[in-house]
Amino acid sequence: MQLEPRTTLIIAILVLFLGRLLNDRVRFFRDYNIPEPVTGGLLASLLVGLLYWVTEVEINFDMGNRDMLLVVFFTTIGLSSRLDVLRKGGRMLMLLLVMAVGYLLLQNLAGMALASLVGRPPALGLLAGSVSLSGGHGTAIAWAPTFAQAYNMPFAMEVGLACATFGLIFGGLAGGPIARFLMWRHKLSPAEEGDLTIGFRYKEHEIIDVDGILRVLLVVAIAIGIGVEMNDLLEMGGLMLPDFVACLFAGIILTNTVPRLLPKYQWPTGSRSLALVSDLSLGLFLSMSLMSLQLWMLAELAGPMLILLLVQVIMIAAYSIFVVFRVLGANYEAAVMCAGYSGLALGATPTAIANMTAVTKSMGPAPRAFVVVPLVGAFFIDLANALVINLLLHWFG
Repeated sequence: MQLEPRTTLIIAILVLFLGRLLNDRVRFFRDYNIPEPVTGGLLASLLVGLLYWVTEVEINFDMGNRDMLLVVFFTTIGLSSRLDVLRKGGRMLMLLLVMAVGYLLLQNLAGMALASLVGRPPALGLLAGSVSLSGGHGTAIAWAPTFAQAYNMPFAMEVGLACATFGLIFGGLAGGPIARFLMWRHKLSPAEEGDLTIGFRYKEHEIIDVDGILRVLLVVAIAIGIGVEMNDLLEMGGLMLPDFVACLFAGIILTNTVPRLLPKYQWPTGSRSLALVSDLSLGLFLSMSLMSLQLWMLAELAGPMLILLLVQVIMIAAYSIFVVFRVLGANYEAAVMCAGYSGLALGATPTAIANMTAVTKSMGPAPRAFVVVPLVGAFFIDLANALVINLLLHWFG
């Protein structure tokens, strides 16, 4: 059964409503900071999987709107990134980047060692390591032909996509509990009050006027246009970037120049309207991603892959708690960034930000975290991952 884009969007909205309802009614989800789209999306994917197993009816969603939601979301992150916050987070950015690159090596070496232990080729551990986890679905798709042809792994595409999907699930489930443990263990709380970067705190309500929403939509549309044009120019120069990365930087440029040139214009950075649009685009993107999981396909590849992935979850939890948290300062924002980084290392940047959003909705704002983690995840980590993968293939090829 193939569903059209409109129907897919309607279901995604209902799934997001379901996640918000569950998080509002079930204290466990709030206490452990499980993102609303993850709560609703996983339940929806289970229902779709149950329908397939009982009736053999396969539901396929049209994901055409999902890519635009991702672009809108990263544009709002750029529009929320002021230079004064960037300067304060500069040291954290470099530290997290160094730790993330180091973990790419650790993630792959552990995966290759585990693959050898269960009698599989080491290349499988690399495919189930940073290729599909830190890299996500896009990197898995890009590298699958190389593994299939050069390493005699005709099933590389299926394994890569399955691991990326499992990583998305585990990344959305692990980040919140990691942050909760750190805050409980070290008795942490926000150092400052203020509005959240994305969304609103639970039980918090505030009137948002039409003018505010229109200003946000106008600025987002302009930033996306500039970002797309920037990306076209970069592509002509030989540099290939995803559109959402270019739009992220376009948002950063606009939010740090236009308010200085037009001080009387009510720029939306820090406004509730921008936080709402950001929360909505992220929520719908993740709802679509998770509700469309074909669990019956993953079940066929579980076995050894599940063992590899469970070890990866344990590793990232230990690395976040004992290394990342301490190096970043062992404070509230470091705990929030650990929630984000664990989602990034297992899933994708949107998962990382959803984890941090869930934590801040419960505990309070962490503005630097929403600058540092997206920059590491949306730009630097992909470049570093490509270098690490090539290096390991050269060493052990």
